[in-house]
Amino acid sequence: MRLAPVGPDTVSLTAADATGQPVLSADSLTVLPVDPAQLAALGDPTPDSLHVLEWTVREGAAQAALPGTVVLGTDADGFAAALRAGGTEVLAFPDLAALAQAVGAGETPVPRTVLAACPAPGPGGPEHVREALHGALGLMQAWLADGRFTDARLVLVTRDAVAARPGDALLSTGQAAVWGLGRSAQTESPGRIVLLDLGVSQSSTLGDTLAAALGSDEPQLAVRDGALLVPRLARATASGAAGGLAALPLPAAPALWRLEPGTDGSLESLTAAPGDAGSLAPEPLGPGQVRIAVRATGLNFRDVLIALGMYPDPALMGTEGAGVVTATGPGVTHLAPGDRVMGLLSGAYAPVVVADARTVARMPEGWTFAQAASVPVVFLTAVYALRDLADVKPGERLLVHSAAGGVGMAAVQLARHWGVEVHGTASPGKWEALRRLGLDDAHISSSRDLDFEAVFRTTSGGAGMDVVLNSLAREFVDASLRLLGPGGRFVEMGKTDVRDAEKVAADHPGVGYRAFDLGEAGPERIGEMLAEVLALFESGVLRHLPVAAWDVRRARDAFRHVSQARHTGKVVLTMPTGLDPEGTVLVTGGTGALGGIVARHVVSEWGVRRLLLVSRRGTDAPGAAELVTELEALGAVVSVAACDVADRESLTGLLAGVPAEHPLTAVVHTAGVLSDGTVPSVTTADVEHVLRPKVDAAFLLDELTSASDLAAFVMFSSAAAVFGGAGQGAYAAANATLDALAFRRRTSGLPALSLG
Repeated sequence: MRLAPVGPDTVSLTAADATGQPVLSADSLTVLPVDPAQLAALGDPTPDSLHVLEWTVREGAAQAALPGTVVLGTDADGFAAALRAGGTEVLAFPDLAALAQAVGAGETPVPRTVLAACPAPGPGGPEHVREALHGALGLMQAWLADGRFTDARLVLVTRDAVAARPGDALLSTGQAAVWGLGRSAQTESPGRIVLLDLGVSQSSTLGDTLAAALGSDEPQLAVRDGALLVPRLARATASGAAGGLAALPLPAAPALWRLEPGTDGSLESLTAAPGDAGSLAPEPLGPGQVRIAVRATGLNFRDVLIALGMYPDPALMGTEGAGVVTATGPGVTHLAPGDRVMGLLSGAYAPVVVADARTVARMPEGWTFAQAASVPVVFLTAVYALRDLADVKPGERLLVHSAAGGVGMAAVQLARHWGVEVHGTASPGKWEALRRLGLDDAHISSSRDLDFEAVFRTTSGGAGMDVVLNSLAREFVDASLRLLGPGGRFVEMGKTDVRDAEKVAADHPGVGYRAFDLGEAGPERIGEMLAEVLALFESGVLRHLPVAAWDVRRARDAFRHVSQARHTGKVVLTMPTGLDPEGTVLVTGGTGALGGIVARHVVSEWGVRRLLLVSRRGTDAPGAAELVTELEALGAVVSVAACDVADRESLTGLLAGVPAEHPLTAVVHTAGVLSDGTVPSVTTADVEHVLRPKVDAAFLLDELTSASDLAAFVMFSSAAAVFGGAGQGAYAAANATLDALAFRRRTSGLPALSLG
């Protein structure tokens, strides 16, 4: 439904269904004040009155060539060439001023559509948000101020600025802020501005997709895998996200459970099967055992095979994870309750596991649980395969298949550190990840065809490879074996096409073949390798793989994502945790109106007993003393502090003062200010006025608490970020940033909720 003001208390209205087909329209609709008695009759809102933003496929968009299209800027993305290839006539200008000059001089007619790519200012941080916003604001203001373009559309193109599909990264919080600003501009000036988000990977059908997007009348679109997606509201209680599988229900705490496959070999049948304390957390612990409250679990392709019923042997899903030690058995001296640990854990898709202490180590300082859970299997597998089994030597040539996967990326880092010449295969869309690991194009080839055999034989001067680390199957195995000469070693970590070593030796004289499981190394060797890997991380030799975290309740979507090989690096599932009953809840803006409501809520509804309320004026804030008295009457212990949460030094000092015996267990960020004004009138001062208390503070809270074991990190955004509140451009931009920050925290394995 689209509304636009046409007079006092009067709007025009158009409505369409989920496919974009028109349902009704009204040139003029007059709205009247609501009778309070009507509101009272409605009662309390029901749970399904909550909504979320979902993206659905837009069907039936026009794909005809569009006359009068202009592309602004350097066009590094190749929009003009892509559109021309599809038959669209395109003109290019360096900027809007040059286009306006050409139109004014009569050198070119007024275009119908103008494309402008928002420069990618960086992945995050307040400075990147400001850079993106100031650039987009200047362009929009110039566009809206020029009366010659009244009947034209400015299409602002971003890259991964919205999370339109499961697995999206939402790489730029700065460009996400542009979407908040742009939505307000759309509300104020309907039909003048279009927001279009492209995925990171370039598609061969870009021209057709762009033409389809420009041929539609949708104000907001996202392109993913050649499909056009549009934002729609959906009930928050829907069984699954758009394009996703049904959410996984978990038994209520403190019940124990374990993620297990169903009986039909489908990902839809994954279930959180309840278990008793004896099966999931035996009492008492035996010698050398340690009990761990799991916070994150690494997802490996082995788990997908088990879920699909394709794994050759009976096995539990979940082989690695990170969490907090809750108890130790006899003989365990290097770990103690409260330690944050990581390592190999059997059946790790569970809230509690018991592990062999020899395969577990303390997490390095500053690591998140998701980062820690992403390390053990991939790096230990790479060390065991390349050093223990293949005995790879400096100067030898190594071929790593699926080198953009978890084990592949770990193997590339380790082998290059050892002085090995590394060649890697991956799907073309993931080659950039291999370049970031230091491989040049001569050492990269596709994992989708057999061309790698000829490419790497040429690269090696005809000598071929010394070692192959394999995860592919069928003809890819045969081609890889042909690349090995006498003395070559083929190490197989896949499970779907394991060969007979004697037959391989007969068919390829002098070539050694070895299929393996990491567990063969034994707990003592696993502990040694884990210590070696962590030392290499501490020294800066190794760095973390890209990590995408999914809440375990979205396990079905995460498993499907990995099964389709859509990920780069590592996927991790995070476990929901409860509030520490002895912990402290920090509320920013805690003495304000909203902060007071939140404080009362967390005490009466969450059962919180320790509150730290923060505001600029602290105890001098109006109503602070009365609020403390009220909360203390409810049984809470309340501290009030004066702190500028947007100031690093001030916030660092505040957090350092939280007592160790009552550690931070949740953060609720309510601080913020308004700065009303339509987009043409918004100034940089208006943007700064809104960003500092809301966005700067949120980024600092995120950074300074990222290593804390928080159960909740809640930010108060606004519906203006989604609907584009008229006269609230700067405010909408700031809140869109909070929404993006919350998404980024969740995909990093940290708790986050942004309430619009």
